[in-house]
This record gives sequence, C-alpha cells and structure tokens, in this order.
Amino acid sequence: MLGTDFRTGSPNWLDLGSPDTAVAAAFYGAVFGWEFVSAGPDAGGYGFFQQDGRTVAALGPMMDEGARPAWMVYFQSPDIQATAKAVVQGGGKVRAEPMDVMGEGWLAQFTDPGGAEFAAWQPGTTKGLGRASVEDTLCWVELHVAHPVAVIAFYRTLFGWRSQEMDAPGMTYRVLSIGEGDQEDGSFGGVAPLQDSDEARWVPYFAVADVDATVTAVTENGGMVLMPGVDVPDVGRIAWLGDTHGAVFALLKPNPQ
Repeated sequence: MLGTDFRTGSPNWLDLGSPDTAVAAAFYGAVFGWEFVSAGPDAGGYGFFQQDGRTVAALGPMMDEGARPAWMVYFQSPDIQATAKAVVQGGGKVRAEPMDVMGEGWLAQFTDPGGAEFAAWQPGTTKGLGRASVEDTLCWVELHVAHPVAVIAFYRTLFGWRSQEMDAPGMTYRVLSIGEGDQEDGSFGGVAPLQDSDEARWVPYFAVADVDATVTAVTENGGMVLMPGVDVPDVGRIAWLGDTHGAVFALLKPNPQ
C-alpha cells in the first residue's frame, strides 16, 4: 500500500479543487473526521486537511476557467523541469508550468496522453503527506484510461514505474509500483480500462473501517453514490462516490492480510 516513504514516482500529495471550500471542508470533516487548517492569508484560500495534526490531503478553490471540482494526485519528481519536458516528449500536455511554492517545493500540472490530469511535486521544505494508508487517509490511487498499456509506458518514462497484470472481474487490471525495491511492497495504485460512459482520470481511494457506514455518511452530508459497496475478490470492499460538488473519490476496506 501507499506510504509516506516517498521516492521517485510515489504519490506524495493530494488536493481537491472546489468551488466552495467551506462546504467541501464541512463535507469531508463529517465523512472522514478531517480538520481543515488554512495555509495562511497569502495562500489564496488553500489549506490542509489534517488528522491528529498530520496533513492527509489539501483543499483549495478552483483557479482555472471551466475547471470542474476534482481531486488531483501528485507524484514525486526529483527534477520537475525534466519531468515537464518528458511529459511533452511523451505526448502529454503541460497545464501548469513548474513553479516554486514559497520554498515548500516545486509543482507542475499535466495531462497524460490518455486525457487524465495529474501533477508532480518536487519536495522542498514540504516532503509530502504526513499520513497515509491508515483509517480515513489515502491508501491507493487508480487510473482509468482507454489504452492502459500505452499510458503506462508514458508514466514509466516519467517515473520508472513497473506494472503487473492481475485478473479482475471483467477486465485486466494492472498494479503499479515504484521502480525501486520489492515490487509488491512498492505498489501504490492500479490502472483499469476506461468504461464507455466514464472519463479518463485518477481516482483517490481512502481507507475506511466500514465502507457501507461511510457511504451512508456521504449521502447524509449531500454527497452521491456512483457505485455502492461491492466486494472485490482478493482485494476488499470498495465504493465510488462524489462529494457535494461532484468530485469523485473511492473507499477501500482491504481484506485482512
């Protein structure tokens, strides 16, 4: 599972763009128990979701015209300028050029060749999330694209990722891992073929103690159910949801190890 021992290609940051940050903060506070802490008066409304004082995600207003509410997954880059060049060379697009975030690190935002948006973070003072893969925190990220093999090759060029096929109901699922160390220990996410009615995107999964109880909390606080709780063999119980503004996220209660 995903952790906080960040290396090249690790998911190391996660933030939500929302049209109403106060509503979003209240929603995720009710669902996951997160506390929202502002990054300060110069941060343009950006702030951090925290659990026991550790950052588990972030939240900010949508800045781009025509943008939709969505979660953005960031991956660690040792050289964000080189990553931006590799994105373009690999057929992707740069949506936000590399920028220095007040010494905390460098960020850039991209679109992969399959149409999914993602970002990179080159750590400075801020290394990344402070907690992951415990209850009510990020535990997995999943890419949905029409042509998984080609897009995985794109990311392999950027981050050195490895992938391994596994059988899943009605599809071939590909598990992703960072390029260093044991492949299973380094796994952090997967790639699934895009369904006709869906759109290319990265989806964050949050670990929960009870998927169905969390689904109920989502609906009671104005969210929506995109896929109710279902058991996935050899994985656990999952559900897909939307928050009050439609940003998509998922839940996972892993099977006991």
